[in-house]
Amino acid sequence: MSLRLDASNIGKVYNGNEVLRDCSFSFHEKGIYVLTGMNGCGKSTFLRICALIETPDSGEVRYLADGKRVENDLAVRRRITLVLPRVGVFNSTVLKNVAYGLTIRGIRQDEAERKVSSALEFVGLSNKREQNALTLSSGETQRLGIARALVIEPEILFLDEPTASVDLKNTEVIENIILEMRKSSRAIVIIATHDRGQAQRLADRLLVMRDGKITVSPSSGACLSEKRQF
Repeated sequence: MSLRLDASNIGKVYNGNEVLRDCSFSFHEKGIYVLTGMNGCGKSTFLRICALIETPDSGEVRYLADGKRVENDLAVRRRITLVLPRVGVFNSTVLKNVAYGLTIRGIRQDEAERKVSSALEFVGLSNKREQNALTLSSGETQRLGIARALVIEPEILFLDEPTASVDLKNTEVIENIILEMRKSSRAIVIIATHDRGQAQRLADRLLVMRDGKITVSPSSGACLSEKRQF
């Protein structure tokens, strides 16, 4: 069953400030959706609401499988994941950090090791597997966070400002990792970034957050014409 996401008329207010207003969009096809807009426009709030970390003040988030709503939030959370701009790590090896999601799901050790090895290779951290995760650079830490998300094979992956705190070299590496997901993953990838250039480079479908609402960018068609259609 393929998981799909409908966000309908989402509203959110912080301290009297309306951040999201009647914000709606349907994510029904695999590929890379990039949501861009000015800092503070509500992109991260929208992602956290869609990832069931925050609740909206109005509207609703619906997850669908084979056209039927998935009512159990826990069941949804096992099929989605959100990578934050600053990835939290445990005082343990890179390997154990990436394996955490598999461990709590009760995955067999041999299978977990195979999945972790594959994820670390995918993000270019195979040579760091036995290193303490706290000693990684900011760019490597962000890549660890992506590996930890990918290892559980989410059907919907949210990336909130995935290169906000990393250098140019790691930004290029992370962007290439994201683009590689298009070839190797059946997931829906939803990215929030304030970097318009990055949005253009990564997007299959380019979205803009403005005045608390999402609109499809006029340049989204150009993105699709240059890349594999979803």
